Amino acid sequence: METKTSVRLENLEISGFYKVVKVTDSASGLKALIALHDLTLGPALGGTRIMPYESWDDALFDVLRLAKGMTYKSAVSNAGTGGSKSVIIADPKTISDEQLQAFGDAVNQLHGEHICAADMGCTPAYLAHVRKSTQYVVGLINNNSSGNPGPFTAYGTYRGIQAGLKQAFGSESVQGKTIAIQGLGSVGAELARYLFWGGARLILNDFDEDKAKELAHKYGGVVCSSDKIISVKCDVFAPCAMGGILNSQSVKELNCRIVAGAANNQLQNDNHAIEMMQKGIIYAPDFLINSGGLINVACEIEPEGYDPVLARDKIDSIYDQLLTTFQISQENRCSTHQAAVELASYRLRYGIGKRTTPPVFHH
Repeated sequence: METKTSVRLENLEISGFYKVVKVTDSASGLKALIALHDLTLGPALGGTRIMPYESWDDALFDVLRLAKGMTYKSAVSNAGTGGSKSVIIADPKTISDEQLQAFGDAVNQLHGEHICAADMGCTPAYLAHVRKSTQYVVGLINNNSSGNPGPFTAYGTYRGIQAGLKQAFGSESVQGKTIAIQGLGSVGAELARYLFWGGARLILNDFDEDKAKELAHKYGGVVCSSDKIISVKCDVFAPCAMGGILNSQSVKELNCRIVAGAANNQLQNDNHAIEMMQKGIIYAPDFLINSGGLINVACEIEPEGYDPVLARDKIDSIYDQLLTTFQISQENRCSTHQAAVELASYRLRYGIGKRTTPPVFHH
């Protein structure tokens, strides 16, 4: 006998997507969207973003781009999952436990087609409330899960920066290299730590100037204002904040050899990757370099359970995947973004990396 619920799912017909649902709950006031882009390689897995979007259209635009990116991210990283994303229209500072549980109810109604994880505005503590209504959650804080994916995403980004340096300078060492980080959240701050211990010179930026100053003091770096961070002279520019920052104007302002950061959807459109190539800038495709978090949480649903050593070793492969992508780009005289998309599309077309065992939720 099914439990009655006030949570309602409305299917939206979106071309090219497996399923997109609009979620509402009259009891809690929940408003959310869940987009499942592709399930070729396994059940769709993607983070839950909590943001006070101004409209349903704004939220839909974001969730569709993010879900499609997750498909490519899964394919190039051999995570054995499909691509999905969810967004909750709310202020992450004021979202209620009831809304999070209602969202979990919505996820549960998809019967395992979508597995949710942490993302911008959604912490493992929030996921604990989602978990009360569904088992289809990863990235929780308990002995059978892996907690905050930020450090794993940061490690993958660090390895990606090393691949960019290898391609540009013949050595992967960050020693003495100047690296500008835009955004010092759970990923950007951890990336700064890795780079500091590797010997890099850091230029740091965040909307929270006090946080930027604190980390600059801690790691011997300097603070750069938000209006200057894109054009600052550096070896590597690492965007780790919001997406869409690489556009025709900002690409002209770039004063770096490499763009390699953890932000999702960095390109306003694909042509901007071509513009960077024409400037001689090596671009590490975002959905490849930032796949460490996905790889980590995907390890939770293996039959044997979560193994951090397995996660670390698989994240290490981001380095080699990027070098392969750079090679494809050179051989085919295309942008690195197009090379990564073609690599992902090839794996999707032939089912390479498809999950062979059903996911197990050990928590």
